[in-house]
Amino acid sequence: MRARNRLSPAFVRNAPLGKHCDGAGLWFVKREDGGAQWFLRVTVHGRRREMGLGGFPEVSLAQARETADRWRAVAKAGRDPVKERERQAREAARADTTLKAVATEAFEARKAELKGDGKAGRWFSPLQLHVLPKLGGVPIDELDQRDIRDTLAPIWHTKAETARKALNRLGIVLRHGAAMGLDVDLQATEKAKALLGKSRHEAKNIPAMPWAEVPDFYASLSEPTPTHLALRLLILTGVRTGPLRHLRLDQIEGDVWTIPGEAMKGRRGQTPDFRVALSAEALRVIDAARPFERDGFLFANTRKGVISDMTLSRHMERRGLEARPHGFRSSLRDWLAEATDAPHEVAEAMLAHVTDSSVVRAYRRTDFLEQRRVLAERWASHVTGGAGRVVKLAGAG
Repeated sequence: MRARNRLSPAFVRNAPLGKHCDGAGLWFVKREDGGAQWFLRVTVHGRRREMGLGGFPEVSLAQARETADRWRAVAKAGRDPVKERERQAREAARADTTLKAVATEAFEARKAELKGDGKAGRWFSPLQLHVLPKLGGVPIDELDQRDIRDTLAPIWHTKAETARKALNRLGIVLRHGAAMGLDVDLQATEKAKALLGKSRHEAKNIPAMPWAEVPDFYASLSEPTPTHLALRLLILTGVRTGPLRHLRLDQIEGDVWTIPGEAMKGRRGQTPDFRVALSAEALRVIDAARPFERDGFLFANTRKGVISDMTLSRHMERRGLEARPHGFRSSLRDWLAEATDAPHEVAEAMLAHVTDSSVVRAYRRTDFLEQRRVLAERWASHVTGGAGRVVKLAGAG
């Protein structure tokens, strides 16, 4: 039988660099960076296995010997200690029913439904920032409405939209816990909402520019810069800022710009590609922006990636305008309602809004592209100052 307990606590504290054997496969390693760790070597079915037992001084000599004895017994019984430890870790993970563990599992299960697999973090962040720091360690089957109320009360009136999202996500997590077979209170979020009361916060719409004022603003965007050109195209197309900022030239074919479904607002896999009818003026703006193209993106940042949302907003803010870029969608929608006879479903299609029931949409095969093409030209005519007058881009053509 090999000698054991060769090392002493004093030696371990002052050990020189290198590997030092305590006996029976237990080794102490002192690294060049000053750190140290324990590992155990055993033989199972003729195969040598090594497993780490932790670092020193977190794991003392006595603790390392005790742990080594436990895993030697596993090896003696003919089981691989490395795989056995992995199995125990998996079982422990399954047994973890804290809110944090279940919330993480619920998020993973829903990633396929989220835009970009949820990498932006918007689905999980309300929980991560405002719920899990206080309740993450609470077993989900012990969570009640008072816990939720006390956690969300500080932001219920000051950050109402964030609190609403956190409550919504929490409800989804509770349902996921119930699906796991845990005894959770599925009404806890509704009860908490009743305890919190009505929020004093009033939701505010993004300020929009009246459609009659858009031509003057459009005419002021006379510089051939990415910011001016992006704002022009934003106004002309009525799209959201995200797809516009990430516009790639290979998405344009003729006078149609196809926005991939994953770039549209909605759940991944449930949002189809969206075709944008480009007016002659929009095509002129795109041509003027081509010199700024980099890596396929039409509105590239001077350093890396694409221009930011804040770049467009700050331009309007510096001009002393209350309106913001996203508000041009409202400008277009109001113009469609007040200055055209466009049918409701066509007007809504201009903004990629979903209308009617899922059954009706399933049978309707058109996206009203031809009707939208006519409206896009009429809107461009209005924006550029009236029929027959097109604002010429500085430096273009």
